[in-house]
Amino acid sequence: MNKPLHKFFTEDHRRIEDLLDKATGNPDEYRMEYYQQFRTGLLTHIKMEEKILFPAAQKANNNVPLPIAARLRLEHGALTALMVPPPTEELIKVIRYLLEQHDIAEEEPGGMYDACENLTQHQTQELLDQLSKVTEVPLNPLNHAPFALEAAKRALQRAGYDYDEIVK
Repeated sequence: MNKPLHKFFTEDHRRIEDLLDKATGNPDEYRMEYYQQFRTGLLTHIKMEEKILFPAAQKANNNVPLPIAARLRLEHGALTALMVPPPTEELIKVIRYLLEQHDIAEEEPGGMYDACENLTQHQTQELLDQLSKVTEVPLNPLNHAPFALEAAKRALQRAGYDYDEIVK
């Protein structure tokens, strides 16, 4: 079966992961230009899902949210919060772990992308057109204050993950 929305979002996952790899290839010196592109890419990807894909699927599902949507929204909140503090080895480990778990839930057979694709199959081109017009999310500067990391840890906890456990 042709799955253009699944393909669109999955390819964007790989693009974002590639930017993170480029940014963090040398743990002694992060390449901040790539990290900024990673942050922008990830936040824009979340925007596309939250503002276009998930609402379209919910509308096509008699306005009933898909069962996995609540979990994914909590993870989006955690990922967004993790984009606020500056990158450290621990933070990058947590981001990678959460992205891996999140991507599986979206990409796996029967996952969120398959569900969205099935529900919106008669409006695929319309959705792809909307997605192509999404503007990048503007970035705030990284926040070095300790409360930024603490807030990210709390958002991660709400999503069901423990920062310290992941870091171990």
